[in-house]
Amino acid sequence: MSTIIEKASFLRNKLVPLLGTIKANEPARWGKMNAQQMIEHMRYAFMEAAGKYDRTILTAEEHLPKMYAFMMSEKPFRENTPNQLLPNEPEPLEYEDIPRALEALKTEIENFFHEFANHPDKKVTNPFFGHLNFEEWVQLLHKHSWHHLKQFGVENS
Repeated sequence: MSTIIEKASFLRNKLVPLLGTIKANEPARWGKMNAQQMIEHMRYAFMEAAGKYDRTILTAEEHLPKMYAFMMSEKPFRENTPNQLLPNEPEPLEYEDIPRALEALKTEIENFFHEFANHPDKKVTNPFFGHLNFEEWVQLLHKHSWHHLKQFGVENS
């Protein structure tokens, strides 16, 4: 099991290079997003984690402990895990190509780390898992990243 420090290092240093190994035409093993849509989706996840969106908790209060326990576990997200905040069809692409989308993602990853470095006690609301601190966001982003890497055939070594 990786530590939070190892997971943070992965997010900051290895995620973008691994995403860069996915070919633009690589078919997803599940889901509707293509590779670039997934990269742009991950960009939004880091923006959310940094507190750029004002979110409310959608999970019923009595279910939050179970959701939190799952989030903090090493159990992966299931394939095709529904997200009621996403439209039925993927959003139109925001960037011209994958390299530009990866650069934008890299920027948001750095913004996430910078935000929590400047505000170490900050908590940011996740609509499914509640009010999360830095370590909890790292756990969730790591789990979320591997979910999408596996979606496009990148396996955890």
